[in-house]
Order: sequence, then structure tokens, then C-alpha cells
Amino acid sequence: ASRIGHPDAGAVTLDVNGERRQTGDLNQMIWKIPEMIAELSRYFDLQPGDVIMTGTPSGVGAVTRGDVMDAQIEG
Repeated sequence: ASRIGHPDAGAVTLDVNGERRQTGDLNQMIWKIPEMIAELSRYFDLQPGDVIMTGTPSGVGAVTRGDVMDAQIEG
């Protein structure tokens, strides 16, 4: 956050085992990033590299042990 701030727009994708499962944009989220981090920080010790998975763009599906998940945020 100190380097790039809190983005409020940008593509968000999730691939499972090399297959694109979800695509969305940060601007579609009801709760903004700073709000989510502040609330979750009340209960959890968040560290660099942690992934906060919220909401459900189309494409939701089960994952199983051994699946490889690749989540990305544009920029």
C-alpha cells in the first residue's frame, strides 16, 4: 500500500489448474479495499502476500486439495 496505494479499479482474475475461472474488476466490489483490510485486521494478522478472497464473480466452483490457484490483480 505504501508503494502503490489502494487501487479502486483493475482487472481481477482467478485461474485454477491453468483454466480461467473468474474475471472481474475491483470497481465492481461493494466494499472498497481499505475498508476490507481495516475490518479483517481487527480479527487477523494480515501479511504481505496474503490473498483476501471476497465476493463471487461468475465462474465460482469447488477446488480440491492439490489444485493450483493463480489470483492476479491488474497492475
